[in-house]
Amino acid sequence: MMAGALPGIAADPGSPGARGRALYAAWLCGTCLGATAMGLHHKLCHVLGGGFGLPHAQTHTVVLPYALAHNAPAAPEALAALARALGTDDAPRALHDLAARLGAPTSLAELGLKESDLAQAAEQVAAQSFPNPREVTADGVLGLLRAAHAGGPPARD
Repeated sequence: MMAGALPGIAADPGSPGARGRALYAAWLCGTCLGATAMGLHHKLCHVLGGGFGLPHAQTHTVVLPYALAHNAPAAPEALAALARALGTDDAPRALHDLAARLGAPTSLAELGLKESDLAQAAEQVAAQSFPNPREVTADGVLGLLRAAHAGGPPARD
């Protein structure tokens, strides 16, 4: 729903229909977050925002495609369902490309994160306990962060 609403808002910022769909999609996302624990994507964004001063919404935009690609081997059914909802066969790539088309940041470097901070951020995330479909290791998180820092199309492990 949100992936369909955002291009409509970009094309016509005053569109009540597109804005209404985006508002409803945002509400659904918030409801889901309130009903479950944070996974890797959200933990990464909290560490990057709270510890490294990155902006909240933009950090989520950048990190989500890479977190999805990282978790893909452990959650193939979930990724397939998301891909169907987005009308693609590669959900992480589709979200990355959507951000690029809309002029949103697509790399952590664009947000000001230094490459020298990646290892520290990975260690902080890996030291926390949280549910995730794939085992969370400092090396795995560092690989995800390196990809998100570079900003190229997300690749599945």
